[in-house]
Amino acid sequence: MASQNVDPASATVRAKTVDTINTKPKDSHSVTKRLNQELMTLMMSVAETGVSAFPDGDSIFHWVGTLTGPEGTVYAGLKYKLTFDFPQGYPINPPTVKFRSPIFHPNVDTHGNICLDILKEKWSSAYDVRTVLLSLQSLLGEPNNDSPLNIQAAELWDNQVAYKKVLLEKYNKDVKQKEEN
Repeated sequence: MASQNVDPASATVRAKTVDTINTKPKDSHSVTKRLNQELMTLMMSVAETGVSAFPDGDSIFHWVGTLTGPEGTVYAGLKYKLTFDFPQGYPINPPTVKFRSPIFHPNVDTHGNICLDILKEKWSSAYDVRTVLLSLQSLLGEPNNDSPLNIQAAELWDNQVAYKKVLLEKYNKDVKQKEEN
């Protein structure tokens, strides 16, 4: 009988609030489950692809990735670190991915921001961390010079000898600075 004295409008609001509270941990759990599955997939394929990624510390929502430049490109054998920050809405929403290591590339700015359509408007929940890393590895050898974030790198790209010289100078300088720190 007590339900007869409840304002129907407030009952609806209260029900929606309870639903929101109840689904939030479930959503977080499903994201955690997905990220754990992706981690297992990556661990199984590290040797064959030259890409890897693992959680950074205790949070499954923050990862550090590594990729090795693909053979046959000016980046061959060079190693780069990246960060992945996963939103609560992952995989519906893309992760924020940035180069942690300094990199000289037409589609990466000096702060590590990346211009790659699958990290923005072309994102699909079918993509995973491995897909992103392999796409970035491919981007190293095939930049989109129509949409450069680093104009100097884009202008130099067509002259691969000059490009590689600048790339290696910058890479070696950055590696030495890290070793000194």
